[in-house]
Amino acid sequence: MRDRNATAYRFLTPYLLIFAIFWVWPIISSFLISFQATRTVPWRFAPGFNWGRLIGDPAFFNALKNTLLILVIQVPVMIALAMVMAVLLNSPLLKARGLYRFAFFAPVVVGEVAYSAVFRLMFSLDFGIVNKLLNGIGLPKVDWFSNVTPAMALIMIAVTWRWAGYNAIILLAGMQSIPEDVYEAATLDRVSKLKQFFYITLPLLKPVIVFCAVLSIIGTMQLFTEPFLITERGGPGGGTETLGLLLYRQGFRSLNFGYASAVAYTMAGLAIAITLVQLWLTREPK
Repeated sequence: MRDRNATAYRFLTPYLLIFAIFWVWPIISSFLISFQATRTVPWRFAPGFNWGRLIGDPAFFNALKNTLLILVIQVPVMIALAMVMAVLLNSPLLKARGLYRFAFFAPVVVGEVAYSAVFRLMFSLDFGIVNKLLNGIGLPKVDWFSNVTPAMALIMIAVTWRWAGYNAIILLAGMQSIPEDVYEAATLDRVSKLKQFFYITLPLLKPVIVFCAVLSIIGTMQLFTEPFLITERGGPGGGTETLGLLLYRQGFRSLNFGYASAVAYTMAGLAIAITLVQLWLTREPK
Protein backbone atom coordinates (compact mmCIF):
# COMPACT_ATOMS: atom_id res chain seq x y z
CA MET A 1 0.00 0.00 0.00
CA ARG A 2 2.82 2.40 0.88
CA ASP A 3 4.56 1.72 -2.45
CA ARG A 4 1.30 2.41 -4.27
CA ASN A 5 0.84 5.72 -2.41
CA ALA A 6 4.42 6.72 -3.09
CA THR A 7 3.94 6.06 -6.81
CA ALA A 8 0.78 8.14 -6.84
CA TYR A 9 2.52 11.08 -5.15
CA ARG A 10 5.44 10.86 -7.59
CA PHE A 11 2.98 11.25 -10.47
CA LEU A 12 1.37 14.19 -8.66
CA THR A 13 4.68 15.91 -7.91
CA PRO A 14 4.86 17.99 -11.15
CA TYR A 15 1.35 19.32 -10.61
CA LEU A 16 1.96 20.02 -6.91
CA LEU A 17 5.15 21.93 -7.74
CA ILE A 18 3.40 24.05 -10.36
CA PHE A 19 0.49 24.57 -7.96
CA ALA A 20 2.85 25.72 -5.20
CA ILE A 21 4.88 28.03 -7.45
CA PHE A 22 2.03 29.72 -9.31
CA TRP A 23 -0.77 29.65 -6.71
CA VAL A 24 0.36 29.08 -3.12
CA TRP A 25 3.50 31.23 -3.22
CA PRO A 26 1.84 34.26 -4.91
CA ILE A 27 -0.89 34.24 -2.24
CA ILE A 28 1.67 34.14 0.58
CA SER A 29 3.88 36.70 -1.15
CA SER A 30 0.97 39.09 -1.73
CA PHE A 31 0.00 38.84 1.94
CA LEU A 32 3.56 39.70 3.00
CA ILE A 33 3.71 42.60 0.55
CA SER A 34 0.57 44.10 2.11
CA PHE A 35 2.68 44.82 5.23
CA GLN A 36 5.37 46.69 3.28
CA ALA A 37 5.65 50.26 2.07
CA THR A 38 6.26 49.71 -1.63
CA ARG A 39 6.51 53.35 -2.71
CA THR A 40 10.00 53.59 -1.23
CA VAL A 41 13.28 52.20 -2.56
CA PRO A 42 14.04 49.72 -1.18
CA TRP A 43 10.73 48.46 0.16
CA ARG A 44 10.50 48.60 3.93
CA PHE A 45 8.48 46.63 6.45
CA ALA A 46 5.66 48.86 7.78
CA PRO A 47 2.78 46.74 9.15
CA GLY A 48 0.29 49.57 9.63
CA PHE A 49 1.13 51.62 6.55
CA ASN A 50 -1.22 50.07 3.97
CA TRP A 51 -3.86 48.74 6.35
CA GLY A 52 -4.00 52.07 8.16
CA ARG A 53 -4.47 53.89 4.89
CA LEU A 54 -7.23 51.46 3.93
CA ILE A 55 -9.33 52.46 6.95
CA GLY A 56 -9.21 56.16 6.11
CA ASP A 57 -9.17 56.10 2.30
CA PRO A 58 -12.28 57.72 0.73
CA ALA A 59 -11.52 55.99 -2.61
CA PHE A 60 -11.64 52.59 -0.89
CA PHE A 61 -14.98 53.29 0.78
CA ASN A 62 -16.38 54.64 -2.50
CA ALA A 63 -15.33 51.44 -4.29
CA LEU A 64 -16.68 49.34 -1.42
CA LYS A 65 -20.03 51.18 -1.53
CA ASN A 66 -20.33 50.68 -5.29
CA THR A 67 -19.42 46.99 -5.05
CA LEU A 68 -21.92 46.31 -2.25
CA LEU A 69 -24.61 48.27 -4.10
CA ILE A 70 -24.18 46.05 -7.15
CA LEU A 71 -24.13 42.99 -4.88
CA VAL A 72 -27.36 43.90 -3.07
CA ILE A 73 -29.35 44.89 -6.17
CA GLN A 74 -27.95 43.01 -9.13
CA VAL A 75 -27.33 39.55 -7.64
CA PRO A 76 -30.91 38.95 -6.35
CA VAL A 77 -32.40 40.30 -9.58
CA MET A 78 -30.11 38.07 -11.66
CA ILE A 79 -30.87 34.95 -9.59
CA ALA A 80 -34.62 35.63 -9.85
CA LEU A 81 -34.37 36.16 -13.61
CA ALA A 82 -32.27 33.00 -13.94
CA MET A 83 -34.95 31.08 -12.05
CA VAL A 84 -37.66 32.31 -14.44
CA MET A 85 -35.49 31.35 -17.42
CA ALA A 86 -34.81 27.89 -15.94
CA VAL A 87 -38.53 27.27 -15.40
CA LEU A 88 -39.27 28.23 -19.00
CA LEU A 89 -36.43 26.07 -20.32
CA ASN A 90 -37.71 23.15 -18.27
CA SER A 91 -41.24 23.41 -19.64
CA PRO A 92 -42.30 20.42 -21.79
CA LEU A 93 -44.31 22.85 -23.94
CA LEU A 94 -41.15 24.60 -25.16
CA LYS A 95 -39.95 23.50 -28.58
CA ALA A 96 -36.27 23.52 -29.63
CA ARG A 97 -35.17 23.63 -25.99
CA GLY A 98 -31.57 22.84 -26.92
CA LEU A 99 -31.41 25.96 -29.08
CA TYR A 100 -32.77 28.16 -26.32
CA ARG A 101 -30.39 26.69 -23.77
CA PHE A 102 -27.46 27.50 -26.01
CA ALA A 103 -28.81 31.01 -26.65
CA PHE A 104 -29.11 31.74 -22.91
CA PHE A 105 -25.65 30.34 -22.20
CA ALA A 106 -24.00 32.06 -25.20
CA PRO A 107 -23.27 35.45 -23.48
CA VAL A 108 -20.69 33.74 -21.27
CA VAL A 109 -18.82 32.61 -24.38
CA VAL A 110 -18.74 36.10 -25.92
CA GLY A 111 -15.45 37.94 -25.39
CA GLU A 112 -15.55 40.56 -22.65
CA VAL A 113 -14.04 43.30 -24.83
CA ALA A 114 -16.46 42.59 -27.68
CA TYR A 115 -19.60 42.62 -25.60
CA SER A 116 -18.47 45.72 -23.67
CA ALA A 117 -17.98 47.57 -26.96
CA VAL A 118 -21.45 46.49 -28.11
CA PHE A 119 -23.00 47.77 -24.86
CA ARG A 120 -21.26 51.13 -25.28
CA LEU A 121 -22.74 51.43 -28.76
CA MET A 122 -26.20 50.30 -27.70
CA PHE A 123 -26.40 52.82 -24.86
CA SER A 124 -24.76 55.73 -26.69
CA LEU A 125 -26.51 59.05 -26.10
CA ASP A 126 -26.70 60.13 -29.74
CA PHE A 127 -27.02 56.98 -31.86
CA GLY A 128 -27.59 54.12 -29.41
CA ILE A 129 -30.55 51.83 -30.06
CA VAL A 130 -31.69 52.02 -26.42
CA ASN A 131 -32.16 55.79 -26.53
CA LYS A 132 -33.88 55.51 -29.92
CA LEU A 133 -36.33 53.04 -28.40
CA LEU A 134 -36.91 55.39 -25.45
CA ASN A 135 -37.64 58.22 -27.86
CA GLY A 136 -39.94 55.94 -29.81
CA ILE A 137 -42.19 55.46 -26.78
CA GLY A 138 -42.12 59.14 -25.84
CA LEU A 139 -39.41 59.06 -23.15
CA PRO A 140 -36.38 61.37 -23.08
CA LYS A 141 -32.88 60.16 -23.86
CA VAL A 142 -30.72 59.00 -20.96
CA ASP A 143 -27.04 59.94 -20.73
CA TRP A 144 -25.84 56.55 -19.52
CA PHE A 145 -22.18 57.49 -19.24
CA SER A 146 -22.16 60.99 -17.70
CA ASN A 147 -24.48 60.45 -14.73
CA VAL A 148 -23.74 58.10 -11.84
CA THR A 149 -27.15 56.46 -11.45
CA PRO A 150 -27.64 55.51 -15.14
CA ALA A 151 -24.00 54.39 -15.35
CA MET A 152 -24.45 52.11 -12.33
CA ALA A 153 -27.70 50.77 -13.80
CA LEU A 154 -25.85 50.07 -17.06
CA ILE A 155 -23.19 48.05 -15.21
CA MET A 156 -25.91 45.98 -13.53
CA ILE A 157 -27.72 45.42 -16.83
CA ALA A 158 -24.52 44.29 -18.51
CA VAL A 159 -23.53 41.89 -15.71
CA THR A 160 -27.06 40.46 -15.59
CA TRP A 161 -27.12 39.93 -19.36
CA ARG A 162 -23.81 38.10 -19.23
CA TRP A 163 -24.40 35.80 -16.27
CA ALA A 164 -28.17 35.23 -15.93
CA GLY A 165 -28.17 32.51 -18.58
CA TYR A 166 -25.19 30.78 -16.97
CA ASN A 167 -27.04 30.60 -13.64
CA ALA A 168 -30.21 29.52 -15.44
CA ILE A 169 -28.43 26.47 -16.87
CA ILE A 170 -27.19 25.51 -13.40
CA LEU A 171 -30.69 25.90 -11.95
CA LEU A 172 -32.13 23.94 -14.87
CA ALA A 173 -29.78 21.05 -14.09
CA GLY A 174 -30.99 21.18 -10.48
CA MET A 175 -34.64 21.14 -11.58
CA GLN A 176 -34.09 18.14 -13.81
CA SER A 177 -32.57 16.21 -10.89
CA ILE A 178 -35.84 16.48 -8.91
CA PRO A 179 -37.74 13.15 -9.20
CA GLU A 180 -40.87 13.33 -11.36
CA ASP A 181 -42.69 11.15 -8.81
CA VAL A 182 -42.87 14.12 -6.44
CA TYR A 183 -44.70 16.24 -9.00
CA GLU A 184 -46.96 13.37 -10.04
CA ALA A 185 -48.02 12.82 -6.43
CA ALA A 186 -48.70 16.53 -6.01
CA THR A 187 -50.73 16.61 -9.23
CA LEU A 188 -52.83 13.65 -8.05
CA ASP A 189 -53.50 15.61 -4.85
CA ARG A 190 -54.69 18.48 -7.05
CA VAL A 191 -51.88 20.83 -6.04
CA SER A 192 -51.62 23.71 -8.51
CA LYS A 193 -48.46 24.26 -10.57
CA LEU A 194 -47.80 27.52 -8.73
CA LYS A 195 -47.93 25.81 -5.33
CA GLN A 196 -45.75 22.99 -6.66
CA PHE A 197 -43.14 25.57 -7.61
CA PHE A 198 -43.13 27.28 -4.20
CA TYR A 199 -43.50 24.20 -2.01
CA ILE A 200 -41.61 21.57 -4.01
CA THR A 201 -39.26 23.12 -6.58
CA LEU A 202 -37.85 25.99 -4.52
CA PRO A 203 -37.17 23.97 -1.33
CA LEU A 204 -35.50 21.15 -3.27
CA LEU A 205 -33.49 23.68 -5.31
CA LYS A 206 -32.24 25.48 -2.22
CA PRO A 207 -28.67 24.04 -2.37
CA VAL A 208 -28.40 24.93 -6.07
CA ILE A 209 -29.72 28.46 -5.47
CA VAL A 210 -27.20 28.94 -2.66
CA PHE A 211 -24.44 27.67 -4.95
CA CYS A 212 -25.40 30.20 -7.66
CA ALA A 213 -25.61 32.97 -5.08
CA VAL A 214 -22.16 32.15 -3.69
CA LEU A 215 -20.63 32.17 -7.18
CA SER A 216 -22.36 35.48 -7.92
CA ILE A 217 -21.13 37.06 -4.68
CA ILE A 218 -17.54 36.03 -5.39
CA GLY A 219 -17.83 37.29 -8.97
CA THR A 220 -19.30 40.63 -7.88
CA MET A 221 -16.55 41.20 -5.33
CA GLN A 222 -14.04 40.76 -8.19
CA LEU A 223 -16.01 42.83 -10.73
CA PHE A 224 -13.60 44.60 -13.06
CA THR A 225 -14.32 44.24 -16.76
CA GLU A 226 -17.64 46.09 -17.00
CA PRO A 227 -16.69 49.25 -15.06
CA PHE A 228 -13.30 49.32 -16.77
CA LEU A 229 -14.47 48.91 -20.36
CA ILE A 230 -18.09 50.10 -20.43
CA THR A 231 -17.97 53.14 -18.15
CA GLU A 232 -14.31 53.97 -18.89
CA ARG A 233 -12.40 53.02 -15.74
CA GLY A 234 -15.19 53.48 -13.25
CA GLY A 235 -16.60 56.78 -14.48
CA PRO A 236 -18.17 59.20 -14.20
CA GLY A 237 -15.94 60.54 -11.44
CA GLY A 238 -15.45 57.16 -9.79
CA GLY A 239 -19.21 56.61 -9.59
CA THR A 240 -18.89 53.01 -10.84
CA GLU A 241 -15.43 52.19 -9.52
CA THR A 242 -15.40 48.78 -7.83
CA LEU A 243 -12.89 47.15 -5.52
CA GLY A 244 -11.44 45.20 -8.44
CA LEU A 245 -10.91 48.42 -10.37
CA LEU A 246 -9.36 50.14 -7.34
CA LEU A 247 -6.96 47.20 -6.98
CA TYR A 248 -5.97 47.52 -10.63
CA ARG A 249 -5.49 51.27 -10.37
CA GLN A 250 -3.30 51.00 -7.29
CA GLY A 251 -1.30 47.99 -8.40
CA PHE A 252 -0.80 48.49 -12.14
CA ARG A 253 -1.17 52.22 -12.68
CA SER A 254 0.27 53.65 -9.47
CA LEU A 255 2.58 50.65 -8.90
CA ASN A 256 1.60 50.71 -5.22
CA PHE A 257 1.76 46.95 -4.78
CA GLY A 258 1.52 46.98 -1.00
CA TYR A 259 -1.74 48.90 -0.92
CA ALA A 260 -3.11 46.85 -3.83
CA SER A 261 -2.35 43.66 -1.87
CA ALA A 262 -4.21 45.06 1.15
CA VAL A 263 -7.21 45.82 -1.07
CA ALA A 264 -7.04 42.32 -2.57
CA TYR A 265 -7.07 40.63 0.84
CA THR A 266 -9.90 42.87 1.97
CA MET A 267 -11.90 41.79 -1.10
CA ALA A 268 -11.22 38.13 -0.34
CA GLY A 269 -12.12 38.57 3.33
CA LEU A 270 -15.38 40.34 2.52
CA ALA A 271 -16.35 37.67 -0.04
CA ILE A 272 -15.66 34.90 2.50
CA ALA A 273 -17.55 36.73 5.27
CA ILE A 274 -20.62 37.44 3.14
CA THR A 275 -20.64 33.87 1.84
CA LEU A 276 -20.41 32.42 5.35
CA VAL A 277 -23.26 34.65 6.54
CA GLN A 278 -25.38 33.52 3.60
CA LEU A 279 -24.59 29.86 4.25
CA TRP A 280 -25.50 30.35 7.91
CA LEU A 281 -28.80 32.05 7.06
CA THR A 282 -29.75 29.33 4.57
CA ARG A 283 -28.54 26.35 6.62
CA GLU A 284 -30.84 23.41 7.09
CA PRO A 285 -32.43 23.23 10.57
CA LYS A 286 -31.24 20.29 12.63
